[in-house]
Parts: sequence; structure tokens; C-alpha cells
Amino acid sequence: MEQKKSLEAFVREAEAGGRSLGAFCLAQQALEMECTEESLKQALLDRLQVMREAIAEGMEGKRSRSGLVGGDAKKLSAAASTPNWRSPAGANVHLAIVYAMAVAEANAGMGRIVAAPTAGSCGVLPGVVCSLGEMFALPDDLLAEALAVAGVIGLVIASRATLSGAEGGCQAECGAAAAMAAGAAVNLLGGSPEMAGQAAAMAMKNMLGLVCDPVAGLVEVPCVKRNAGAAVIALAAAEMALAGIKSVIPADEVFDSMREIGNAMDCRYRETATGGLAATPTGKLLWQTVKNLEMP
Repeated sequence: MEQKKSLEAFVREAEAGGRSLGAFCLAQQALEMECTEESLKQALLDRLQVMREAIAEGMEGKRSRSGLVGGDAKKLSAAASTPNWRSPAGANVHLAIVYAMAVAEANAGMGRIVAAPTAGSCGVLPGVVCSLGEMFALPDDLLAEALAVAGVIGLVIASRATLSGAEGGCQAECGAAAAMAAGAAVNLLGGSPEMAGQAAAMAMKNMLGLVCDPVAGLVEVPCVKRNAGAAVIALAAAEMALAGIKSVIPADEVFDSMREIGNAMDCRYRETATGGLAATPTGKLLWQTVKNLEMP
């Protein structure tokens, strides 16, 4: 059985070497993958480009084959241009929500996305990273390092718990994505490795227990809007961590707790579409409607 990875160990090593968590993770992963840092960074830049293309595709407003989702990212973006619009979240969070929804809608429309960590949670990381990159005019090389941080956090979660909604509920998908995005955001904005680890812990803590209950068995409802919510949680965790706020429970223990909760979760709430929102009267009606469509 593969030994569990430790985010706390990654943080300690980065701190000891006096490097950002992004620079450390990039070097560490290049070593493990037996490639150069330059080639790994280029691979991450390629994925960053796919994320941006997915955002652009989602912003076109294309609906999914089922018709359940599509167009909401475009609608929210357009709302900001109306004369009397007042954003409750503020410009930065608004953009992250728009981008997270756009990528999730692109996925629902069978577009090309980066599953980071899964297709069902694909909007969270690009929503956070791409919006911050745009708002603060950050260089792509720094965004690539942030993706390296996110990747390592995902690796740790996968080794200690799971990234599968069928195994651990949506806490394992959108929860993991939020933790990854929170750590990436801290690195993007110059926070220490310790701060990045704290952000990941706080983001995951706020997602514990989240069920996976896709209406009609499709990665559409409530998945698209959960991506938006997870992006906001990631930004909140990053904001707290950058201010020096710490998680009382260490990151590795939070991830272990996610596995324990997932193991105890009833199968109805683990992507089977037999519980939660999928089992509501409206959810059942939508299932019957979708079943009558000619789905591919």
C-alpha cells in the first residue's frame, strides 16, 4: 500500500529551504516525474491555456444536452454591466464565480476541460487562479507555479482520502478542489508555504460532509453552482490564511477526517443519484424528463 503523503511535510521542507511552496512543488514534482522543471512548467502552462479556453467556451452560453444547465455564467457576467448592478461579493469574487461556472458549464456541454481534480469539480481551480491572475495582472509563470501547488495538495488528498464522489461524496471533489485552489491562491499572492497549507485545511474544513447527489445522474445540477460556491470558499480560506489565521486542526488530519466521513456516508449520497437533491420531487421529475431525451 502506498505510503500516505503529507502536506505538512511539503510545507516544512519548503520553509526549510527558504522557497515558496510553488517553487518547491515544481522542483519536487519534476524530480519525481523524472523531467526538467522547464518541461513540467510548460505542461502546466498548457493546462492553464485549456482552462482559459474552457472559460471562454462557457461564457458563450451554450446549454448542456439535457438542457438543465448552461448560460448562467454569461448571465452573471452580463449582470455586472447593467446600470444599477451592485455586487454583494465584490469584483474579485464575482469574477471567480463567473469563471468557475463557465468552466463547469463547458464541461456539461461536453467541452474540453482540465479535470482538477475531477470533471465534476473542474471549475473551482481555474475560477480562482484565472480570476486572480487577471485581477492582479500576474505573470503566467506564477500561475503555473500555483497549479503545481494545487497538484501537490491534490496528491496528498488522494493518498490520504479520495478524490472520487462515488467514494467520498462531493467533499472529495469540490472539497478537494477548494483546498487545492486555496493553497494555489495563497502562493499566487505571495503567502508563505505555511499559509498555503493553512488555507488548504480551512477550505476543506468548510466542505466536510458535502454529499454527491447529481440530479438525473448528470454532472450538471447541483454541480455547476457548487463549483461557484467552492471557489468562494477557497478565496475565503486564502484571505484568512494570508492574514495569519490558522486552522486549529492540521491539514493532514482534516484530509484524514474527510476519508472517515466518506466511509460513513450512505451510498445514496455518493454519486448514485438516489438521495439528496436527486430524490426531491423536482429532481425525480427532471430525471424522467431527461430519460425521454435522446442522450448520447
